[in-house]
Amino acid sequence: MAHRAVVAAAAASVLLLTTALGGCAPEGYDRTMTAPTADAGATPSPVASDSPSPSPTPTPTTAVGAAAVPEDCEAPLSEGVLAQLEGIPLNDPTGGGELGPQSDGSLVCLWRYPQADTTFLETSYVPMNRGPALDLLNGLAAEEGFTCYTPDGGTRCEKTWESEQYPVTNGRTLFWRDDLLIDTSYSNLAPSGYTSSIVSAIWPAG
Repeated sequence: MAHRAVVAAAAASVLLLTTALGGCAPEGYDRTMTAPTADAGATPSPVASDSPSPSPTPTPTTAVGAAAVPEDCEAPLSEGVLAQLEGIPLNDPTGGGELGPQSDGSLVCLWRYPQADTTFLETSYVPMNRGPALDLLNGLAAEEGFTCYTPDGGTRCEKTWESEQYPVTNGRTLFWRDDLLIDTSYSNLAPSGYTSSIVSAIWPAG
């Protein structure tokens, strides 16, 4: 998918980096695909800790140790999220591209009906150091209009837009913490609580 190309280019991109990076974030799912919230797909409803930064530049917290890439695509998802994805093929080989565990230690997960022209949800878990990650997130905020937050001890950026080809909403949500980037792109498919479920599984509270 398109987001893998962007993530791959992130390490090489050199964007202005400020000392303080303003947070980033989408999540939440609305089958009507209006905008993301703490997950791939719903308008962010800022709370005290998730309120949008007044500046488009993200400000991350200091990572303590690198987070582990999940062993499989379903492991970090809650039962509620999995129920919303029930029946949608995961990593169907006809979907094209390299799916599942990658040789570089990353993991690519694609939910998509092979016969559909659109309607998909793709997430990449990519080990990424702080510098390249902040370059990527700063670039998305400054140049592509992504909204950024600093929830759950990490940095999250998100954006939704109307498809130019179909009457559906597309979007992208990125969350970075502890040298792990969770990068989700979607079209007409954004389960409620998707990104929040992943974050909670990888970084359980307490």
